[in-house]
Amino acid sequence: MTAFTPLAIGPHIVQPPVVLAPMAGITNAPFRTLCREFSGGKGLFVSEMITTRALVERNEKTMQLIRFDETEKPRSIQLYGVDPVTVGKAVRMIVDEDLADHIDLNFGCPVPKVTRKGGGSALPYKRPLLRAILHEAVTNAGDLPVTMKMRKGIDDDHITFLDAGRIAVEEGVTAIALHGRTAAQHYGGTADWDAIARLKEHVPEIPVLGNGDIWSADDALRMMRETGCDGVVVGRGCLGRPWLFADLVAGFEGTGAYAAPGLRVVADAMVRHARLLGEWLGDEARGVIDFRKHVAWYLKGFSVGSEMRKKLAITSSLDELRAQLSELDLDQPWPVGADGPRGRTSGNNRVVLPDGWLKDPYDCAGVSEDAELDTSGG
Repeated sequence: MTAFTPLAIGPHIVQPPVVLAPMAGITNAPFRTLCREFSGGKGLFVSEMITTRALVERNEKTMQLIRFDETEKPRSIQLYGVDPVTVGKAVRMIVDEDLADHIDLNFGCPVPKVTRKGGGSALPYKRPLLRAILHEAVTNAGDLPVTMKMRKGIDDDHITFLDAGRIAVEEGVTAIALHGRTAAQHYGGTADWDAIARLKEHVPEIPVLGNGDIWSADDALRMMRETGCDGVVVGRGCLGRPWLFADLVAGFEGTGAYAAPGLRVVADAMVRHARLLGEWLGDEARGVIDFRKHVAWYLKGFSVGSEMRKKLAITSSLDELRAQLSELDLDQPWPVGADGPRGRTSGNNRVVLPDGWLKDPYDCAGVSEDAELDTSGG
């Protein structure tokens, strides 16, 4: 078995070098708790996207999203912003109020509500703006490590990851995660792992993490070997499968077989996930309702009739959820093929951008604090 060097994110040693990708509406405190429990506390688990404007304005929903469980160490926040001054204020707030131990910056989100403002995966095209945001973040972060997550570029004609990587190194970013797709690809097609290898060669000074098409621990190990990256970021592969982090630990440590939970174990995990959401939100019904989006992911591949799936998708209490799950054949083994792709797979989308965004990568006129989103998460 290949031995991998522990991943250093500033003072934080991540071993095995595995990171939970920030996912809007998914990687809240309850889901991070589940993933962390399965991993035995090993790995790095990042919050869902926090909008810098909403944080600075102390938006109620945002303040809820940045609450960490006392067992979360280190506490990792992902920030989204397009205005350097606002990003700087948000980072300074995190430092002054001891809200986190690590800050990640989002330059990878491809959804229209973000890119139409010039944010997420659209932003690295504007090189001076990217540099200004990174400068403000790192300058205000003090001893806190600042990392960034990005995509290859906007589309095949507007590739940005090598320029962005060099700017990140020059501005003092601690590590870079690259999703091997463009914004136009969204989650379609196949992730370009060669781009991850190219970035690692381009910025050997800092750790590079690979992201894209990691559906199993074997995929993670293969990405590390093929690209030379320093760690992996796992997103859609763990949807409805928080035990993937147990597999990742087992894979990297070479300690044994991977998890293949039967439906009984999966059903127990579903109830626990819904209960944790209710406790976090302070309302059982709200927790179960929020959990509904996870049902299809957890049950992927199992023999569950369409009527029962519909019932599970409209549950509103833990008792109701337990009762409906108890009607299933809970002795079903883990389905063949259920370790494969899950979540969104759409691709070849037109990237929604501000007017004239692609005319000049160095012209940042028209980008201001007005472009900041005012809400966080999904």
